[in-house]
Amino acid sequence: MPTVIHPTALVTPGAQLGENVTVGAFAFIGPEAVIGDGCVIQHHATVENLTILGRDNILHPYAFVGGMTQDKKFEGGMPGLKVGDRNVFREYVSVHIATKPGDFTIVGDENFLLAYSHIAHECQVGNNNILSSHSALGGHVVLGNHVNIGWNAGIHQFCHIGSRAMIGACSKVTQDVPPYMMCDGNPGEVVFINKVGLTRAGFNEEEVMLARTVFKLLYRSKLNRAQALAEIENLPLSNHAIVKDILAFVSDSKRGLA
Repeated sequence: MPTVIHPTALVTPGAQLGENVTVGAFAFIGPEAVIGDGCVIQHHATVENLTILGRDNILHPYAFVGGMTQDKKFEGGMPGLKVGDRNVFREYVSVHIATKPGDFTIVGDENFLLAYSHIAHECQVGNNNILSSHSALGGHVVLGNHVNIGWNAGIHQFCHIGSRAMIGACSKVTQDVPPYMMCDGNPGEVVFINKVGLTRAGFNEEEVMLARTVFKLLYRSKLNRAQALAEIENLPLSNHAIVKDILAFVSDSKRGLA
């Protein structure tokens, strides 16, 4: 199908638009932007700088995708933002490009960013994540897959959030949150496994209990990290993906665990 551009929209010369793209009234697309097939840029939405959108992304009114980094170390050049396929950017969402030329902020596939949520420079966001309204990722945050971030939660720069974790509303997260865990509070603390999320995702009772066992060893056993990891490695199901994911994440953590 042909691309449709509203007569009041501003598509700057140099912008690249794929097939079946819709650009609404008063939308703005900058000269370095690349818009993939099937994308919908609704009225008053903006795509700026070196922003590369995959297929079938939807930008709702006043979404600002590809905004300039707010990092004070920015010295010019052309850093960028790469976005995968089938993401939804609701009203007033903002996503910023990276800081250094050649670097990219990354957003994967099928993420749902609710109104006023924010992704800062150099973030690496996986797939199928939900950022609730007014939540924010500071610079360099790494988000796994299937993470649910509650309303108004803030993730401190350089933090890592493991896959299938849940961050409670209004939480202030300043350290890493392992996969499958639930973090809540100010400052954020891991309070339990993300049991509801795991159950809804199809994990069976044995797998949920395995995640709970690992949680108890890490957070309730009064062992130090090295001792807890040794106990986890000796579990009968230590080769299960849940255990391996948590072990790898904890071993790689630089900021310490929430």
